[in-house]
Amino acid sequence: MKALLSLLVFSLVAAAGHLADAAPVKVFILCGQSNMEGKGAVKHLEQLLADPTTAKEYQHLRNDNGWVERDDVFIKYNDDRGQGKLGLGYGTPTDRFGPELGFGHVVGEAFDEKVLIIKCAWGGRALAVKFRPPSSGKGDFTQRDRATKEIVPLPEETYGEAYRDTIRIVKESLANIDQLVPGYDQEEGYELSGFVFFQGFNDIIDAKKMDQYGENLANLVRDVRKDLAAPNMLFVIGELGQQGVEPEKRYAEKHFKFRKIQEDVSKLPEFKGTVGFVKTSPYVIGDGDSFDGGYHYYGRADTFYKIGSAFGDTMVELVKSQN
Repeated sequence: MKALLSLLVFSLVAAAGHLADAAPVKVFILCGQSNMEGKGAVKHLEQLLADPTTAKEYQHLRNDNGWVERDDVFIKYNDDRGQGKLGLGYGTPTDRFGPELGFGHVVGEAFDEKVLIIKCAWGGRALAVKFRPPSSGKGDFTQRDRATKEIVPLPEETYGEAYRDTIRIVKESLANIDQLVPGYDQEEGYELSGFVFFQGFNDIIDAKKMDQYGENLANLVRDVRKDLAAPNMLFVIGELGQQGVEPEKRYAEKHFKFRKIQEDVSKLPEFKGTVGFVKTSPYVIGDGDSFDGGYHYYGRADTFYKIGSAFGDTMVELVKSQN
């Protein structure tokens, strides 16, 4: 009888474990331009780990065998920037990392299900042009012809190029998810759980693009949901906070205006409870060492890790609010 009970308990535990492993994979899309590509310097991360005052905060990222790779969070970066277990090496260049690292650790700890991050990011893409969503229609921007030096309209195919690439990469990744997530259960499948958009530099430097930003950003949320057949997919909008909480006086008005445009989209009545806004400016350290000149949040590992973690915290709150 004891042997039979032990076998029954073992079977129930094994079955429960199987069900946990077989739950739908949570899929998150991280999208944007160079700051989403990731410029957090691994060199700086090593310095933070060597400093007793900061080591504790980042010690979970490295063990006796080297940099930690999670067994429950996986990543696919663009068409050709790599795939595998979440760890370092998914920034641009590869000795950098982006928001995916902090984000992945937060969601990995928050959910029992396996997680897949699909990262679609390219530097120098404006929302008004290459990330332009279909609902915004064709833009009317110009460029200088290299041969004639005359000002000519941008080619029509330029509009929405990065948007279309994002949708394509996501669909292709999901069609081959069994190659990205070890032990993927076809019967349980996956769920599109959230989308993080961290972008804006190429729009803030152009007044015309900046004026269109709010409308384009709202259309991006609507169109991504439509094109991925996920009408209730959660969104997190990352603030363009490059200059910190208090930008330089000559740029302050522009930066505060742009940040408000981004936050206002998250507050639209139609997006209530499904779109969040994350301030990134509080994580800027302007008076410390810089690892990328005056750009990309100074390339600091602490800044990029904390930004990614903040994205993750807000996404987790949104997911749990839906349950």
